[in-house]
Amino acid sequence: MTRWGIVSTVKADARDILNFAAYHLERGAHRLYLYLDAPDPAVFDRLAAHPKIKVVACDDNWWAKRRGRPEKHQSRQFLNARHAYNRRVEVDWLAHIDVDEFLISDTPIARHLAALRPETLCARVRPMEALQSDGPEHVFKAFPLPQADRQRAAEACFPTWGAQLSGGFLSHVAGKLFFRTGLKGLQIRIHNITLGDAQNPGQVELPQIALGHLHAESWDRFISAYRFRLARGSYRAELKPQVRRDGAQS
Repeated sequence: MTRWGIVSTVKADARDILNFAAYHLERGAHRLYLYLDAPDPAVFDRLAAHPKIKVVACDDNWWAKRRGRPEKHQSRQFLNARHAYNRRVEVDWLAHIDVDEFLISDTPIARHLAALRPETLCARVRPMEALQSDGPEHVFKAFPLPQADRQRAAEACFPTWGAQLSGGFLSHVAGKLFFRTGLKGLQIRIHNITLGDAQNPGQVELPQIALGHLHAESWDRFISAYRFRLARGSYRAELKPQVRRDGAQS
């Protein structure tokens, strides 16, 4: 039986963290490796009580053993993902995703991973981004994979800003990866992996699984995260524009 798991560095309120964990356990995750970036003892205890969850409190003691706490949260994510990957192997496939991302499939995720060829070392799941909602249910927008089709659709749906937003997305369209475990020297980043000199070796698309992204599920949540994203997150001015064209804005 193919076993899969998730590694995530999480910083959110208790409800969001517990919902994230419960959702993916219901989807069939064999292990969740959760690293609490702002440890709450009550949340830690609830997570640690579940046999399929490995939880780490990333407190001062944790970072003291790792030459200090990196200032950038992306660097903390990389280090924690590497720590999870190098543990005793408990899963065949691991995905590195965020607490506002949810793997969505109509059929068991393990079935799709089991069907991949042995030379496939990683499989990409593409995002769907939640439209703003004030209720308990969410509607997501997706996008065509070919870039020209994606941009044409974005500009048709969002005539004001579609020209600046790849696929009409406020966040990434790259998606995230499942990658095989037990590969010596594997390096994990946000959207990619490297093994030796190869980036994303043996990568395939996995269209049977979507990555539901609650990047801006409500106006209040969007605006509360905006300043952080602008200063240190996905809206940083030094990042390349999403759209690949002359004069595109970041």
